[in-house]
Amino acid sequence: MNTIDLSASFKAYDVRGIVGETIDENAVRAIGAAFVDVLGLDGQPVLIGGDMRPSSVPFAQAFADGAASRGARPQMLGLISTDELYYACGSKGAAGVTFTASHNPAQYNGIKMAKAGATPVSSDTGLFEIRDVAQRYLEQGMPASVDSPAAPESLDVLRDYSEYLRSLVDLSGIRPLKVVVDAGNGMGGMTTPAVLGNQLLPGLPLDIVPLYFELDGSFPNHPANPLEPANLVDLQRAVVEHGADLGLAFDGDADRCFVVDERGDAVTPSAITALVARREIARAQAGGEAHPVIIHNLITSRAVPELVEREGGRAIRTRVGHSFIKAVMAEEGGVFGGEHSAHYYFRDFYNADTGMLAAMHVLAALGGQDLVLSELAAEYEPYFSSGEINSEVTDKEAAVERVVAAVTAAGGVTVDSLDGTTISADNGEWWFNLRPSNTEPFLRYNSEAKDQDTMEELRDTVLAVVRGQA
Repeated sequence: MNTIDLSASFKAYDVRGIVGETIDENAVRAIGAAFVDVLGLDGQPVLIGGDMRPSSVPFAQAFADGAASRGARPQMLGLISTDELYYACGSKGAAGVTFTASHNPAQYNGIKMAKAGATPVSSDTGLFEIRDVAQRYLEQGMPASVDSPAAPESLDVLRDYSEYLRSLVDLSGIRPLKVVVDAGNGMGGMTTPAVLGNQLLPGLPLDIVPLYFELDGSFPNHPANPLEPANLVDLQRAVVEHGADLGLAFDGDADRCFVVDERGDAVTPSAITALVARREIARAQAGGEAHPVIIHNLITSRAVPELVEREGGRAIRTRVGHSFIKAVMAEEGGVFGGEHSAHYYFRDFYNADTGMLAAMHVLAALGGQDLVLSELAAEYEPYFSSGEINSEVTDKEAAVERVVAAVTAAGGVTVDSLDGTTISADNGEWWFNLRPSNTEPFLRYNSEAKDQDTMEELRDTVLAVVRGQA
């Protein structure tokens, strides 16, 4: 009897576990059956793909076996990025999964799920029901299989995905650009040559310098997590050495993209959000929309809503997390959404996130004028931010209460609790947010101020209170 407890690997937005310990083929087979049962997919196609991790292929096959046993028709996508899955679910009108642990280390794997139309499957939309049904199947046995389970069929979507992205952003007329791309041995090593190169489609005016394009789930060069500054060092060095116009870094499943300018300096995801928002607002207005909606989470720089309002759009602030962003995108008809973590969402991409499409917008903006990227980005980075800083705290609620009491004592601030606790100076000089982690004993701190000294003083003051040092 399989004793794996699926609650250890089912998170709020996806499945993420250690191979052989909290997720294995038996568990995945049960999850495949539960996916079909909970979402009512008997008789329907289910799209199944995976990244370059060694366990992704056997996991995909096990999921297909479980799904077929409950009457679904598995369609195997093979090696895919996560945004390829979203494209497939959106364009084919079918539910699907991809096996990936994104930026997590090699011993991890997991599952990202989507319904037909690329609607996310999260804890609010069926993920935990799938977990509970799969757990029951593991403990009590699978229900009787259908008489003739459908044999898996193969479906390759890479060319269609690449053509679709190129239809959204035309790069054929930009000035020539030299671009260093660090795929981190992840799926960007497959999608970059297909979308930006000439592997499948006609060449673009891009000279691509590849770093770590070899698909290797052991991540031999560095972790595929560009959010950590240490993992950008190779890209930053290569941009300067090659005299490149910019650098792009993708995470392991290539749904996030980070940008480095010609000097090797990181361009913040907030600046990229503002840059893309301006382009998408202009495009929507050209199509007759009076006030296009842009979504941003509450950690994003205040420069984003300020730019959106100046450009005639309407900015909507949300909680952190893709399920919240995608839900608001759908409800409000948002044309674009951005997060501080470099997830970028597009209405024209089924409200889903795609790092590649964001990268194409950056290339189009840079290549459509003569400024270098550091000069172009400066407009979108008027403030100074702390970045995300974690503090290990036993009693997170008490720590937040201490901070609120200390900061509000002198007045002149506003407190809100949309996601964690955000305190903003009424004069607009600064703001900070404290969010408790759901899975670790951490308080996550983010802040922004109009000058470096204020940001650093605010950061040091608040963190001292959080950590009981003041």
